[in-house]
Amino acid sequence: MKRKPRRWLQLTIVGVFLFGALPTTLVLPWRWIDPPTSSFISRARSEGFDVHQEWVDWDAMSPFLPLAVVAAEDQNFPHHLGFDIESIRSALEEDRPRQRGASTISQQVVKNLFLWPGPSWLRKGLEAYLTVGVEMLWPKRRTLEIYLNIAEFGPGVFGAEAAARRFFERPAKEVTARQAAILAAVLPNPKHLPAAKPTRYLEERVAWILRQMKQLGGPAYLEAI
Repeated sequence: MKRKPRRWLQLTIVGVFLFGALPTTLVLPWRWIDPPTSSFISRARSEGFDVHQEWVDWDAMSPFLPLAVVAAEDQNFPHHLGFDIESIRSALEEDRPRQRGASTISQQVVKNLFLWPGPSWLRKGLEAYLTVGVEMLWPKRRTLEIYLNIAEFGPGVFGAEAAARRFFERPAKEVTARQAAILAAVLPNPKHLPAAKPTRYLEERVAWILRQMKQLGGPAYLEAI
């Protein structure tokens, strides 16, 4: 009977070690290695989509691209630690649709890279758990770089480079502020919001994003990350 506390202590130590080791094992390599695929890309292929994706480094993207997705999705991205508590509180309190969701770009990277879509407490728990790892192990710029390379901008179109070439016939490096805003505007529902032929709703969202990009101070807003 006297050995039970020692046994529980051993199990607790092992559990704590595994709890800390899992995000390190899953997350840390991608700080330096460009992910060759993602959970969402693999899912699209399994559903029969003709997938287009081409990795480009941060310096090979227009500075308007990261600014546009931050303006549209997560304006506190340079400052929070993976979770935007104020946006979560506002989302719970508001009845009307919001221009920006409560999920941060860090959370969306985790979901797109490692997990699956759909409302699930299990997925949300894993997402929060791995988001802590991303915030601890990746610089902010790397998080945003990966997001811009794996986000879906249209059916089977993943990453800013593939999207820029598909919708604007130019590389990501040459995307204008308006084109970046269009790509950011479709992110909530890329399979039904057409970047090639923006609807009235999409144009309104693009105009809002462009205003936010200007209010944030332009590309200089992200220079320090």
